[in-house]
Amino acid sequence: MDETETTILPGQRLRGRGALQNAAGRFEASRTVAFEDGWEPPEERVLRTEVRLEDPRSALSYNRSPDLPFDRSINPYRGCEHGCIYCFARPSHAYLNLSPGLDFETRLIARPGIGAVLERELRAKSYVPQVIALGTNTDPYQPIEAKYRVMREVLEVLAAFRHPVAITTKGTLIEADVDLLAEMAAAGLCRVGISVTTLDAALSRQMEPRAAAPKRRLQVIERLTRAGIPVRVMVAPVVPGLTDHELEPILQAARDAGAMAATYIALRLPREVSGLFQDWLAAHVPDRAAKVMGRVRELHGGQDYDPAFGKRMRGEGLWADLMARRFAVAVDRLGLAVKLPPLRCDLFAPPGRAGDQLSLF
Repeated sequence: MDETETTILPGQRLRGRGALQNAAGRFEASRTVAFEDGWEPPEERVLRTEVRLEDPRSALSYNRSPDLPFDRSINPYRGCEHGCIYCFARPSHAYLNLSPGLDFETRLIARPGIGAVLERELRAKSYVPQVIALGTNTDPYQPIEAKYRVMREVLEVLAAFRHPVAITTKGTLIEADVDLLAEMAAAGLCRVGISVTTLDAALSRQMEPRAAAPKRRLQVIERLTRAGIPVRVMVAPVVPGLTDHELEPILQAARDAGAMAATYIALRLPREVSGLFQDWLAAHVPDRAAKVMGRVRELHGGQDYDPAFGKRMRGEGLWADLMARRFAVAVDRLGLAVKLPPLRCDLFAPPGRAGDQLSLF
């Protein structure tokens, strides 16, 4: 972007936001430049969250990635108010003609009614049950879930169908669904991954401005575990030169809170995320910016990111090998599993509806 151009107004208040700019997405034919017109007083320039509603036409999304342990997922929301600056899902907002920058965390889309769509898809005669993943793109328990309850809608359908589900989140609103999750977990139908990036509350506030504090996420692990829900801690992303030294302390704290298993993922900077993250480094940790990006490029063959399967989650080279070894030693010492027992698919059974013919057996 040209230095004379700007995507936010002078004096715009970005408190509680991760991105520092709002450049147009890669599919846009034009750019929007913010300028002072004198109509809005500076004290009113608070960047507020906007939520639009989408009438979902489908619920299940399928993938064939060899890097992922699931082949289908559901996205209750588009965009994420948590505002994590490193979020690999930011580029997906460009498909909505919105910016992966501030738009991603302030112009959100909720999908109420997705439960009915999901029920229709699960009742299809051709449907074969496999684990459905939630939280693989944006967080299903971001703050707007408190109002829209789309995630609750999805879970009620999955519970009724006795369908296995794996959830990934860093949001505390998952505690509101402990009743359903505990019932499903008791039947071998549910597990949860809680993401912890750092134990440093101040750093977390800068990197993940509207996500729960690290201590609070550990409390979520503890509460879910007490309810009988299998929990794995996800040390993700590991930011080289900034949070990599916390790998072992995070694993220890999560194990002490009750986590049964652990995974980790190295920082990924696809497409627009690289520029956004580098802006954040320059603003918040300028003394470490060169070191962090140097290590990132070392992981990805000299590039900011390598999307190749088998490399994108871990990277390659000396640093990647060292991190893998440290992780292996730590989980072995702490008794953490890398994999949890598989969830059950054999219990899947569409519930009866009014007017359905009853079975004789």
